[in-house]
Amino acid sequence: MSRQTRWGIVGPGRIAENVVRDFVHVPGAEVTAVGSRSLDRAQDFAARHGIGTAHGSYAELVADPDVDVLYLATPHPQHHAVALDAVAAGKHLLVEKSFTATVAGAQEVVDAARAAGVFVMEAMWTRFQPAVVRLRELIADGAVGEVRSVQADLGVAREYDPEDRLFAQELGGGALLDLGVYVVSFAQMLLGDPDTVTATGSTFPTGVDAEAAVLLGYADGRSAALLTSLRNPLPGQARVFGTQGWVDVLPRFHHPATIVLHRADGEPETITLPPEGTGYSHEIAEVHDGVLAGRTESAVMPLADTLAVMRVLEEAAGQLGVTSAEAPRGS
Repeated sequence: MSRQTRWGIVGPGRIAENVVRDFVHVPGAEVTAVGSRSLDRAQDFAARHGIGTAHGSYAELVADPDVDVLYLATPHPQHHAVALDAVAAGKHLLVEKSFTATVAGAQEVVDAARAAGVFVMEAMWTRFQPAVVRLRELIADGAVGEVRSVQADLGVAREYDPEDRLFAQELGGGALLDLGVYVVSFAQMLLGDPDTVTATGSTFPTGVDAEAAVLLGYADGRSAALLTSLRNPLPGQARVFGTQGWVDVLPRFHHPATIVLHRADGEPETITLPPEGTGYSHEIAEVHDGVLAGRTESAVMPLADTLAVMRVLEEAAGQLGVTSAEAPRGS
């Protein structure tokens, strides 16, 4: 049996530039093709990264018989259409976060993937960082007792530019889909799906959310207090509070190297576990191993969690008067 997975990059943008460099850390995973709506961009990306094939459309890349797995790095509203086409073509998928622009779009992709039996995962690299893996192990071992609350923040100060993707409604702009997905996914990982979502915040003139404070409530009294912003910088810190202590996840929590365990009856314990490469290698390895093993989902980032996170994001955005839509197929 082959131990190789052949990857295609859909959308050679900023995030793909970073991710593609980490393939060197995953033996057997090789990027063989890249696709863009602009053949020039695809060819430029391919030349710079030593990729053999460049396609001038997403459809050509999806149809490429020499590609097993697609890494989908287009703006959020385009994920839905490309993912459905890829699943129909029998391709496995690593879909950049946010998974889609809407809950309905995410559900459609998940349903199609499950019916087709292909491996599909959201590219939530945070869950695969060695320091976060250790955090989950400590919590499972009862190091801080029962987890009762989570705090997390992630924000940057971006100058308002209606032409920029981050501020464009049709491109899935706004703080929640771009940065809020990290804080919500982190809380959901530790606390499960919330019973209530309460959001407050503000919007930019283009109608996308500028900032949001989100309170997740649970029927048994647990909670998560989450903050995200494109209006002002935030430390990027997370804290996990338990009945017998707490854990600090040092900035920036979405790809941390260090956590600090505070047991109620002991001295703080600093644990440093840096990622391999830039930090994307771990999610690539998860997909690579899953595809070779014949799995269709990741146990660490299952599709049910992706859907739960999308539901929170959509509910929070709705409370701020923000709506998103998927790009039409074939666009």
